[in-house]
Amino acid sequence: MESQKIILVAMTEDRLIGREGRIPWHIPEELQLFRELTVGHAVLMGRRTFESIGRPLPERRNIVLSRTLGPTPGVIVCVDLRKGLAEGAAHGSKTFIIGGRQVYREALPIADFMRISWISGHYAGDVYFPPFSLSDWEEIDSRDRTGFRHATYRRRNGDAKHPDHPPCSPDLR
Repeated sequence: MESQKIILVAMTEDRLIGREGRIPWHIPEELQLFRELTVGHAVLMGRRTFESIGRPLPERRNIVLSRTLGPTPGVIVCVDLRKGLAEGAAHGSKTFIIGGRQVYREALPIADFMRISWISGHYAGDVYFPPFSLSDWEEIDSRDRTGFRHATYRRRNGDAKHPDHPPCSPDLR
């Protein structure tokens, strides 16, 4: 079975994802959701994202795309997205692509799912998620949370299965 390629991102309505190498907001419930979704799976990220986190994420296979990062305990370093995704697939059924901008740009055409935490409010920042068309994606789940709405999208015309659970009933939205 091929590993699901899932873009996991928190962004504002105008696609803001970062400020000076950090996340511009602090929403504990969103961070907890990130952990719940990714524990036990592979997380694939660029070198700058890894450096901003500062350490391998526990209980996950950490895959970092870099041509300059040397051997790092707890991390598998790959030179490109294709090799990183192969490492993720060797680990299990899901590979979460967690940033940054360039990794998202490369992954957008091949991802099976996107899980987006749409952050409420306006924030200052300097890094934006690449442009994309939501018409290429079908929203299959959405849940309102404190300070954000988390939506799951499946690529249209794909036969990918839902990455976690069936869509929620209307009374849970």
